[in-house]
Amino acid sequence: MRQTKLPIPHKIVVGALAGIVGTTTIYPLDMIKTRLQTSQGSLKGPVDAFKRILASEGAKGFYKGLGANLVGVTPEKAIKLAANEFFREAFEEQDGSIKLQYEMLAGASAGSCQVVATTPMELVKIRMQMQATLPVAERQSTVEVVRNLGIKGCYKGFAATLLRDVPFSFIYFPLYANIKKMMADSKGDTSMGSILTAGFIAASLSAGMVTPLDVIKTRLQVSGGIEKYGNITGAFQLILKEEGPAAFFKGLAPRMIVVGPLFAIAQLSFEKMKEYLIRSGRL
Repeated sequence: MRQTKLPIPHKIVVGALAGIVGTTTIYPLDMIKTRLQTSQGSLKGPVDAFKRILASEGAKGFYKGLGANLVGVTPEKAIKLAANEFFREAFEEQDGSIKLQYEMLAGASAGSCQVVATTPMELVKIRMQMQATLPVAERQSTVEVVRNLGIKGCYKGFAATLLRDVPFSFIYFPLYANIKKMMADSKGDTSMGSILTAGFIAASLSAGMVTPLDVIKTRLQVSGGIEKYGNITGAFQLILKEEGPAAFFKGLAPRMIVVGPLFAIAQLSFEKMKEYLIRSGRL
């Protein structure tokens, strides 16, 4: 028997709210990750990045670009979580089970769908996170960044974002589902702690595996990135030539620390809100 399914509109709302909570919580770590990935050797590590941001920009410096990011996170997380469930349900067997290859396909499909929202969100976020590194006369507000980019400009790095998000999603979603299943009790129920653990492990590992793709995407999306690197291939070749293989793993630890709790919080909110709505009959 198939379990009661939450309607898509409800999944979208829950996913959006979960994304907002998670993103706000871990944003300072994301700021450190971005600075490390764009430092080209000027920062010694996460602690050094933290100290420099705090010293030169104060506590508020860790939240630059948060507003723009939240505007993008709302549809991005809503699309990612709702789309994955939509595709999983389409591939499910009559008993509710799903084969691994279809879990991966559902995840990859969700990752493809979300890029429409992810690309402009991350581009503006990165531009805002880098404002403090620019001369005062060149710094811009979020509105100015968006206005100068224009609609077309907001999608710079679209292919690189797609290249990162599709592999992440087809690794993350099946891994999360199977870890959660392993941690379920004899009745098939999963505790809040188990959901958080499954989300953290799956997201951290997935984020770590696609970090080189995230570095390339970040380099292309910073101001002047397209002009310097040209495209994905150009970025890969120039980074490798100038900085060596280690450069593709800059920000690895902060990225894993950022993405792990973000998805753990988002999945917990998503799962528990679904559970509440289904059990209460408020559909």
